[in-house]
Amino acid sequence: MFFGWWIVGAAVFIQFLHGGLLFQAFGAYFVRLQQEFGWSSASLSWSFSLLRIESGLLGPFQGWLIDKFGPRAVLAVGLVIFAIGFMMLSWVDSLLEFYLAFVVIAIGSGLGGFLTLFVTVSNWFRRRRATALALSQTGASIGGIFVPVVALSLIHFGWQTTAFASGVIILVVGLPLVPIFRTRPQQYGMIPDGRRYEPPPAGSRAAIMQVEPEREFTAREAMRTPAFWFISLGHGSALFVVGAIMVHVIPHIVQKLDVSLESASAVITVITTAQIAGLVSGGILGDRMDKRLIAAACMLGHTVALMGIAFAGSLWLIYFFSVIHGLSWGARGPLMGAIRADYFGLKAIGTIMGLSSLIVTIGNVFGPVFAGFMRDTQGDYQLGFVILAAMTGVGTIFFLAAKRPSMPESTWARGRRLVAQRRARGRG
Repeated sequence: MFFGWWIVGAAVFIQFLHGGLLFQAFGAYFVRLQQEFGWSSASLSWSFSLLRIESGLLGPFQGWLIDKFGPRAVLAVGLVIFAIGFMMLSWVDSLLEFYLAFVVIAIGSGLGGFLTLFVTVSNWFRRRRATALALSQTGASIGGIFVPVVALSLIHFGWQTTAFASGVIILVVGLPLVPIFRTRPQQYGMIPDGRRYEPPPAGSRAAIMQVEPEREFTAREAMRTPAFWFISLGHGSALFVVGAIMVHVIPHIVQKLDVSLESASAVITVITTAQIAGLVSGGILGDRMDKRLIAAACMLGHTVALMGIAFAGSLWLIYFFSVIHGLSWGARGPLMGAIRADYFGLKAIGTIMGLSSLIVTIGNVFGPVFAGFMRDTQGDYQLGFVILAAMTGVGTIFFLAAKRPSMPESTWARGRRLVAQRRARGRG
């Protein structure tokens, strides 16, 4: 089997740790911490936003580290810091300590998370890149299915024990997977998608397997294209809904429907089960259709889902709209990285993704904090959810406008063109 698929499998397990122990489980922690300390919804929302702020600020530097030193070192350091952050979380006794623990968790989850895994998987696949990225991200969805287990642990063993045990699990499960991650297949006598590379015969000018060269933009060249900004803004606006649901859907259900934490936590299982189906279908379709059109359709799905969750009067209706959200999230997720790799190539993809994260982070930060603020001021989440859904709907336009950019002009060609223009002006 092509070694790239082993990398995808290892990425699934690491994404499982992130999804099951942190991102998908945060809403369950939210309820328990609010019950124990009485902190406001906005205050707790800021802790989740710290994860996204740190990821956004760290992104450009992390991208450079990956491009410079490869994924293994970055991933190993990130997982260790991630585990330490959870252990620190188990000892907090004030809001300031809680924030400090989440800063450490944010740094670790950033270095040992999505961007590092995305760059590695992208390097090993080309024709099947969207499918490979989609499969690698199913780990976070599978982790979401186990959120009720985390909720039971929070109830029966307490949030301190659960947090410390999470740190131990990250070290025991995550670190042994690091050696599997390798930078590029060319270093091991292969080329992307699993075809074995054979050097051309002596005197031949062509390789046995010719591959159309990929686009290769530098980070600066990518930032000069409208597509870079449209994709980043579209991605960021999608996260208004994703961040708000991830943090607040469980508290919203507990408050609106007056159900237990265990029953409310089951919605995460519904979302992530649908997300898995969306990931698989999105990956397959993304390798065959225009990725930006699929992403635009998913934005509308996010909008309908959050509107429905805001007004749903029964648990079954919330489950229905959660399925729509999960499918949209899953189908759109892998395309966010795949479309950038298609448009800009892999030469500086880590740096490009890192720079883009500075914009994308706005959605992840604003969505949860705004929803928490509206809950504190309005008494419930309904109006906040409606406003965020509308903002995400507008983001559909960004993906429709993100047309494939022209290849960057080489330095030599640019110089020749400028010289010709100066000569033409001189003759004129």
